Amino acid sequence: MRIRALGVIDDAVVELSPGFTAVTGETGAGKTMVVTSLGLLLGGRADPALVRNGAGRAVVEGRITLADGDPAAVRAVEAGAELDDGALLVSRTVSAEGRSRAHVGGRSVPVGLLGELGEDLIAVHGQTDQQRLLKPSRQRGALDRYAGAAVAGPLERYQAVHRRLREVSATLEEITTRARERAQEADLLRFGVEEVAAAEPQSGEDAALAAEAERLGHADALASAATLAHGALAGDPAEPDSVDAGTLVAQARRALDAVRSHDPRLSALADRLDEVGYLLSDVAADLAGYADGLDADPVRLAAVEERRAVLTHLVRKYATPDGGTAEVLRWAEASAARLAELEGDDDRVGELTAEQQALRAELGGLAAELSAARRAAAGRFAEAVTAELTELAMPHARVSFAIAQTDDPAGLEVDGRTVAFGSHGVDEVEVLLAPHPGAPPRPIAKGASGGELSRVMLAVEVVFADADPVPTYLFDEVDAGVGGKAAVEIGRRLAKLAESAQVVVVTHLPQVAAFADRHLVVEKTSDGTVTRSGVKVLDDAERVRELSRMLAGLEDSELGRAHAEELLAAARSPQRHNRAAS
Repeated sequence: MRIRALGVIDDAVVELSPGFTAVTGETGAGKTMVVTSLGLLLGGRADPALVRNGAGRAVVEGRITLADGDPAAVRAVEAGAELDDGALLVSRTVSAEGRSRAHVGGRSVPVGLLGELGEDLIAVHGQTDQQRLLKPSRQRGALDRYAGAAVAGPLERYQAVHRRLREVSATLEEITTRARERAQEADLLRFGVEEVAAAEPQSGEDAALAAEAERLGHADALASAATLAHGALAGDPAEPDSVDAGTLVAQARRALDAVRSHDPRLSALADRLDEVGYLLSDVAADLAGYADGLDADPVRLAAVEERRAVLTHLVRKYATPDGGTAEVLRWAEASAARLAELEGDDDRVGELTAEQQALRAELGGLAAELSAARRAAAGRFAEAVTAELTELAMPHARVSFAIAQTDDPAGLEVDGRTVAFGSHGVDEVEVLLAPHPGAPPRPIAKGASGGELSRVMLAVEVVFADADPVPTYLFDEVDAGVGGKAAVEIGRRLAKLAESAQVVVVTHLPQVAAFADRHLVVEKTSDGTVTRSGVKVLDDAERVRELSRMLAGLEDSELGRAHAEELLAAARSPQRHNRAAS
């Protein structure tokens, strides 16, 4: 992974090896930027404040090696990305103005695709995850995730029925609480539907009547114009000497007929004059018929205007000015359907009440099934986490789950009790810890110290790794508040996890870093004005020096170096693997 202009990091290359990689460095050196970079590559939120001062943009590029058939590879190829010798090239750019761009396999893609790939590629665990897991809702979600299909199946059916129950209940409440408003709405709709039905408008009738009114209102002028036009085309019998268009065209045609045989072009023009003559004759006949049929009828005109007034009234009330009678008819149809719905409220109340009761009964059965599945999974989950705590220097600690329901008279009947319910069932789930024999189980937020809480959360995460594996795990200082032997056991457990997955740990504990297969240090240098950080891979001698710094705060302390060498030797001994396997 290459990081440029991100926070305190100017330009750094982070080489994450298979197995266990530890990332260390002084406070403020930029260790968190390594985690942030991975987050950006996997669809995290782009914050322009992350862009280094003076830089126009921050860029993170990564090369991810994928196995054949890996879900992330399939998803990327479906999005149009190309693999490079089995590796997926991913980049994320964040500008100082807040714009963000993502590329996968040489193609520009939505940032959301990076998030989808991240779900298949990496599990991130940090101190903020610890805080989230302290919430009962998160603990229930963790239990459900661990249980897998045993809970997922009943939960999916429960949520489908729960959604339908909410819809039915909301409809019932609307009908019963808004009875008066619905009755008033029904009265208004009934009046309007009856008014439209009494008028019996036809689609387009208003436009047709407008045209008829225009014609009847100007009947005399139209007849006079048609008669005059007819005379100009066909002549006036009362004036035999008048010249008309038909006579002139006939003269022109006869003039050409005498010589048309001498030139084909002139012959064609003569034929066109024939067509003009026929057309003039037809138009003249139609004008004569139009003038004879046109009659000024004041009675009909009055009837038309009266009908238009009725239709205009309907359009003004039930349509837009441009909608006309067609929109009035559509309104009447929709209103009749709504009226039928409102008038059938009594029948609907009975039907919906019956459905509501049936859904509640079905939901109660599904809630009982879901609770049973959670209890079964809780026992297995608690045993697995307790076993992990033994490996993390808490041999006497015991983890358990409290799964309870809250009584609610308006709730759901489950196993003879009426209890509160929600979209995830009726269970309130809480993780309990008894840190030593004789101690009562208490919620982990109250019953665990800072170091114990870190180990409990790490144990939960390791159990998740067995139940829901991903190729890479990132732990961001989940060992905070831990030291001494417990820190050694955490390092040993992470090394065991790294035997089956890639593990990246940002840590401040030398006991944890000593177990890493590769050790990266984030270094900070300063030229007096600008601070730059880079990421360096340490060789054996440099690891001893860095572990000595972490142990004693003095890189060149002989006592610190001796202790560091002892830590590395212990971490590399065959007993490391034997103890972890046990």
